Amino acid sequence: MPEVDITIGGRTFEVACQEGEQHFLQSAAKMLDDEARVLTSQIGRIPEARMLLMAGLMLADKTAGLDDKMRELEAKVAEQAEEIESLKNTPLPLPEKVEVPVVPNSVTDALGELAARAEALASTVEEKATS
Repeated sequence: MPEVDITIGGRTFEVACQEGEQHFLQSAAKMLDDEARVLTSQIGRIPEARMLLMAGLMLADKTAGLDDKMRELEAKVAEQAEEIESLKNTPLPLPEKVEVPVVPNSVTDALGELAARAEALASTVEEKATS
């Protein structure tokens, strides 16, 4: 089992870990060290046990906040997934019926007849006007 030296709050500790987990231990130690440095910069030198306790509590507080936020986001994702599923299961709306007006044949025939009469009258007027 490998032993790793970590530094927290300016103090070095020798810690054992499982093979291959050294990187994770170093990462966790850095997080704890960051919190311990905040404490020592605000309070000054404090006993080792108190420094570790306070730094651990500060990390726990941050973790609790992140857990709350994660639960909120998971609930929101679940709500949106339900909405998506609901929308998938909703039948598609029926296509909108569009009616195109159709001019009846009788009206078309009547308009053609009126046009022919108008042309005949125009021809008659032209003949009378030229004579």
